[in-house]
Amino acid sequence: MKRWLIPGGIFLLLLIGIYFLLSFYGVRLLNNQLQRWGRAGLTVSDVKVRPTYLSITGVRFEDPQSKRRLVQIEEMRIYPAFLSVLKGPLQIRRWVILRPNFYFYRSREGDWLGPLPPARKSEGKGPEVGKREGGGKGPTLRIGRLRIQEGSADVEDMKTGEEGAHLRIRGIHLDLRELNYPIRSVRSPLELVGKMEGQAGEGDITAKGWMDFMTGDMEMTLKVRGVAVKTFEPYYRKRVSAEIQSGVFNMDSTIAVKNRMIDAPGELELADLQVSEEGTVLWIPAKTLVSLLRDRGHRIKVQFRVKGNLEDPKFNLQEAFFMRVALALAEGLGIPIKIVAEEFFGGTIKGAKELMEGLRSFDDFLKRQKEKKR
Repeated sequence: MKRWLIPGGIFLLLLIGIYFLLSFYGVRLLNNQLQRWGRAGLTVSDVKVRPTYLSITGVRFEDPQSKRRLVQIEEMRIYPAFLSVLKGPLQIRRWVILRPNFYFYRSREGDWLGPLPPARKSEGKGPEVGKREGGGKGPTLRIGRLRIQEGSADVEDMKTGEEGAHLRIRGIHLDLRELNYPIRSVRSPLELVGKMEGQAGEGDITAKGWMDFMTGDMEMTLKVRGVAVKTFEPYYRKRVSAEIQSGVFNMDSTIAVKNRMIDAPGELELADLQVSEEGTVLWIPAKTLVSLLRDRGHRIKVQFRVKGNLEDPKFNLQEAFFMRVALALAEGLGIPIKIVAEEFFGGTIKGAKELMEGLRSFDDFLKRQKEKKR
């Protein structure tokens, strides 16, 4: 037994040495490759080659045209898969992003600007991914696991109105697997947790499922707990004339997107909701809503389901969500259909049958109202 101890120790040290040698060589190769992938607007404070990973600190990326800051990262640690050094193409075993800040902006015209570049489209051929301007294919890269730790995201949305919406998510932890560059169709499992800041403190957001970053298909469960309703006031302001003084909402939803068709059933709970009695809330008379909420301890659960074609210019996801919640809220509170219908249709419908038909054609009513405004 003892005679194998020394040769075995030497063999083990040799394996460790080969591992560190290949890892170190892979890190150097990765460093050279990333330097060739540099983009305009990207700056880095320091790059250090560690024995098993590449450390990049002080990462900052801003849009070259608007000069808006889009990404700021304290440190990235990139661990190459050392065997890929021998057989190629380059693979990253693990990519850890520590304490990043991401920034998203939407203009009044509805154009988004964020850390991820929009997919370019070729005429009649759909998204065109992974090609350089010279026409040839770019270098390939596979990431086994991407992790974001202690991240944050800020969203500035000016399309919601004059003041715009400002959303802040903190404590983001993301675990994403199976990524490829150029992007190709593959189901990438993901798990995300974060905290939404609001007047009533922080609410919790969790998501789990998979997403195909090339096609946009996904299946995901979304859970929201304790998020202040007023956080989203800029989005519901045009549909709520009464003042929502306080309240939080919880939501559970399963989001499925396939071939740009979305199907998202779920349950929404409104808790500790305090509303003034003047005006309406999602087309429901506030006075009626306040009275019924008082009888239910200012808490209600409603079921909803949003379906539609994301490619259809007539389909508005935000409008569809509020419409479904409004109808479910009216049904869940037991509000007589006549009250709701009078609010929707100005009291022009008579008879129970016509009231039911009026509610069924609520989508058409909203479309007619939009056309009148034009």
